[in-house]
Amino acid sequence: MKSEVLHIESIHEIHEFLGLGKPKHPLISVFKFGKEQSQGLKENFNYSLGLYQISIKGNCPYTISKYGRNSYDFQECSMIFTSPNQVLEVNQAYQIEDDDCWTLVFHPDLIRKSPLGNRIDKYSFFNYASNEALHLSEGERQTITDISQKIIKEYSNNIDSHSQTLIISNLELLLNYSVRFYDRQFYTRTNLNKDLVSEFEELLKAYYKSDKQVVSGIPSVQYCADALSISPRYLSDLLRKETGKNTQEHIHHFIIEKAKTSLLDSSKSSSEIAYDLGFEYPQYFSKLFKKGTSMSPIEYRKTFD
Repeated sequence: MKSEVLHIESIHEIHEFLGLGKPKHPLISVFKFGKEQSQGLKENFNYSLGLYQISIKGNCPYTISKYGRNSYDFQECSMIFTSPNQVLEVNQAYQIEDDDCWTLVFHPDLIRKSPLGNRIDKYSFFNYASNEALHLSEGERQTITDISQKIIKEYSNNIDSHSQTLIISNLELLLNYSVRFYDRQFYTRTNLNKDLVSEFEELLKAYYKSDKQVVSGIPSVQYCADALSISPRYLSDLLRKETGKNTQEHIHHFIIEKAKTSLLDSSKSSSEIAYDLGFEYPQYFSKLFKKGTSMSPIEYRKTFD
């Protein structure tokens, strides 16, 4: 039996749910979520927000146990980002004396008419899984917390014609610092990342060696991410940092290299090679090959005749 999912669509609703009192702004809020706020809640529940959520967790009485594919308890200072309508399962795992968790939530309407609204999808960490959380140094945490305090101060004052601009500017500043800190995390984990790149390359080889493409077609980004127990956006970002190519570009490059070998080492037609590689329609193969080599498959074969 599936657990009921609690849907929270507004800042007002989440304040009411947590007993935080009336929000000071209808579209954005920063609040603590520690022992005091958790006392009246069920031990286990599923919820989804119609809001963007950014949480800093140190020691916290709740564990997000089904976010992405992994459980994640916030035993160290870390940061997670969720986009609207993700379903999360929360377990009250333990109680602590020092609750230093805080959460920032904002409604999509806050940024809808702003330049940030057009750029929000570029902050790909909103679609990472919990095991891909951002781990912060004390200095980084202080930077993020200072910005959140500026946001609180701005929406707590008398709102005027400048308030919306300043709130969004500080929110974007917080997100841009998060990009910087994630870049630092990618850099400091480079050896681990290189291992994952190797695993990804071996995955593609194994896929074709076992002829999965005959049944399932060319490997998708989602398939590769699932096989590596990583979120699609995180995998693409990691590959781009390490190699300059995202997941889709890597898959296409791998297929083109296999196609080159087949074109030169066999007498099969371009259409036969396309089917062998997992394409349902040969014209899609030809289009991809030409995009990657500036030649059609037939032209490529002729250059080596």
